[in-house]
Amino acid sequence: MFTLFLSLFDSLGQTMVFKNDSIENNLDEVIISGTKTIRVVSSLPLNASVINKVEIEKTNATRLSDVINEELGLITVSDFGGAEGIQMQGLDSEYTLVLIDNQPLVGRLAGTLDLNRVSVGNIKQIEIVRGPSSSLYGNNAFAGVINIITDEPKQGFNGNVSSSYETHNTTDSNISLSYKNKDFNGSVFFNKYSSDGYDLIEDDGLNTVNEFNNNTLQIKLGYDISKKFKVRINTRHFTQMIDNIAPNNLSGETFTAEDNINFIISHKSDKFNTDFEIYFTSYFGDEFLDDELGNRFSESFYDHILLKPEIKTVYKIDNQKEFVFGLGNEYETLNRTYFEIEPKQNSPFIYFQYDYKPNEKINLILGGRFDKYKEYKSQISPKFSGIYKIQNNESIKISTGYGYKTPDFRQLYFNFSNSTVGYSVIGYNVVEDVLNQLIDEGQIANIIIPIEEFEDPLSPESSFGVNIGYSREINEKISLSSNIFSNSAKNLIDYRVIANKINGQNVFSYYNVNNVSTFGFDINTKYKADNYLNFSIGYQLLYAYDLDARKAFENGDVYARLTVDSPAFRLKKSDYFGLYNRSRHMGVLKINYNNLENNFSCNLRLRYRSKYGIYDSNSNNYLDKYDDFVNGHITTNISMNKIINSSLTVSGGVENIFNYLDRQNISNLSGRIYFLRAKYNLK
Repeated sequence: MFTLFLSLFDSLGQTMVFKNDSIENNLDEVIISGTKTIRVVSSLPLNASVINKVEIEKTNATRLSDVINEELGLITVSDFGGAEGIQMQGLDSEYTLVLIDNQPLVGRLAGTLDLNRVSVGNIKQIEIVRGPSSSLYGNNAFAGVINIITDEPKQGFNGNVSSSYETHNTTDSNISLSYKNKDFNGSVFFNKYSSDGYDLIEDDGLNTVNEFNNNTLQIKLGYDISKKFKVRINTRHFTQMIDNIAPNNLSGETFTAEDNINFIISHKSDKFNTDFEIYFTSYFGDEFLDDELGNRFSESFYDHILLKPEIKTVYKIDNQKEFVFGLGNEYETLNRTYFEIEPKQNSPFIYFQYDYKPNEKINLILGGRFDKYKEYKSQISPKFSGIYKIQNNESIKISTGYGYKTPDFRQLYFNFSNSTVGYSVIGYNVVEDVLNQLIDEGQIANIIIPIEEFEDPLSPESSFGVNIGYSREINEKISLSSNIFSNSAKNLIDYRVIANKINGQNVFSYYNVNNVSTFGFDINTKYKADNYLNFSIGYQLLYAYDLDARKAFENGDVYARLTVDSPAFRLKKSDYFGLYNRSRHMGVLKINYNNLENNFSCNLRLRYRSKYGIYDSNSNNYLDKYDDFVNGHITTNISMNKIINSSLTVSGGVENIFNYLDRQNISNLSGRIYFLRAKYNLK
């Protein structure tokens, strides 16, 4: 069947008349995230891809979530607070490591790092590595890595200003300036983003998205001391203010501030390339609600700091062998509301990678990393990958790796009691002290989980992933790539009831329980019809299961009711749907039209997501086919760009053309959005 499929493509290419234009598959793009060295994407023995600046500008996106959400196999999902994170290969957003210029972002609230914090105005490219990547990046690279690479200064003086306006009185404005000469380079980027927000559900006392405004300032400076020594400093500052509205006439504000500073000294010789980096990042949040009389109803804060020195050396043994060695330390603290203490974590690490090319057809990479922890067991994260070039335009690759995620500070030290409802959530490491305190206060009716079960440390979550890919450039106009993936995750952390209160509410804490499997495949085809028109179409099939849940269905231990009054009936193994918020089928279609003679381009993008469940509607604690589902849907976006002259480009378009809405379940779709944009180059 597969041979027939390729033969049909070959026949199609031979019967059509084409000009000698190479297919737009970006084979010359380079990526650094997969190996921490500069590699051409097509030669990398990993499941990796790059979204380049041209692709980003075609869509006129303003936020990182807008770009990521149109990439095959990646889904942006909103948490209960509206923050949008990345779901990759069926694994939750808390398991994807997000970097800016090779360094991690912090400030994950409830595990989600909000992508809307990142402007795309100065992004050079977005690098995506799918599959566990802890062998190089350690903690949180459980599902994969997203690395956002920002622009570097070009020779001479360059600059541009741009501004866009869209529905909901949303504005996005950028100023970018850079200068580079023989020894010195520097750049400044400023972004201002604001919106009136919107409300999908009336009379609930809440806005779906509150009014907000934020600012981003990034400065890069570099100086070449000599041909061998270079010094760079990259800084980024982000602030945001949100106007909060809550039921019962409550109102207030949420303020957040983020700082990133990275100081780099580089040395380059014939055999060795060495980088010494000191990276500091902090994320601060403060929010409050007041009643209508101005009295303080609630207030909370969040202060997260990470300091990471690291030294990395790349040793080129010869043209066939290369060795990467690195070591460093991560010092992390978090001070926040509902913590009994200010936890600190000091974790040294060391990693290596051996890159071997025995001949022109084969490339093998072996690597591993060791991370030392005090609170729980230290981690060893191996990885192996390889690529075999069947011929110049055809290759097969395989990658296997281990990923892990340590318990976060919230899961270890949280101490929260809801003053309105009355339930409590306690971090694993403080269960004994807090539970004994509740007992002394007479709040506990009975203990369900003995305190002795919390003596052993909470284990890190771990994953083992396999990716097998195939790619072929069938002819000048058509290319095909596909990938089969499988991820096995163990010791996933969930919460459970550990005690009952005398008020009828429960006390919750965390524990290792879930064993999860995600597997499937994706396929992507690019077709260039002529000099003006090209298409790309992609499809992903995903199965995501809790293995313990599947066993319960298989054993006949799960029941359901069609209505509250109807009798319960036993469910079969085939009735189990899988994990929440996962779609079995996803697809992306992109049509690009580029008319160089008239300086005009247009692109149409369609994204399909099949049905998925977000909660258990029949109260059996599982997602089965008798639960309520969010309907499958297609969202369609169009963007048009016109170059007026060498300095001015104007753009416009519509997002969600057909005004698809699901007010109850999909908060990040506000309906049809119109936008206009203008960009002016200063040089």
